[in-house]
Amino acid sequence: MQGKCSNQPYLLLMQTSKAIQERIKTELVPYKLNLTEFSVLEVLHLKGTQTIQQVGHSILISSGSMTYVIDKLEQRGLLERKACPNDRRAIHVLLTEDGTNLMTELMPMHQELVDDMFSDLDHEEAETIVKLLEKVNRKPRREFI
Repeated sequence: MQGKCSNQPYLLLMQTSKAIQERIKTELVPYKLNLTEFSVLEVLHLKGTQTIQQVGHSILISSGSMTYVIDKLEQRGLLERKACPNDRRAIHVLLTEDGTNLMTELMPMHQELVDDMFSDLDHEEAETIVKLLEKVNRKPRREFI
């Protein structure tokens, strides 16, 4: 039957990704954060001050969506914008004290959840998954239209 995807690795990867995202979303409900908002805060927590473009590139969302998410997080007092001293066109974003405190509380629980999701894998299996996903990710893109 044409039009039906029969690529089992792709389907399983998508199903697994969705299941992981659903578990993380559940973890974020008490903090009134969605997955994208958490991802922005996580990047800033792990990498420090970033430009809006750098954050968007890290979490793979468009600049228009980034602006909306950053506006919401800024209104909540979790991050702030600052002009980039070296490039007047760029804007830096960084966690506020409240944002840092929230991420200091959230990250250990988040890491525990992620560790639990992958706990049935031994070290070699985890390394194999990483190598295989990196191999798929490195494949050059091609146009289908």
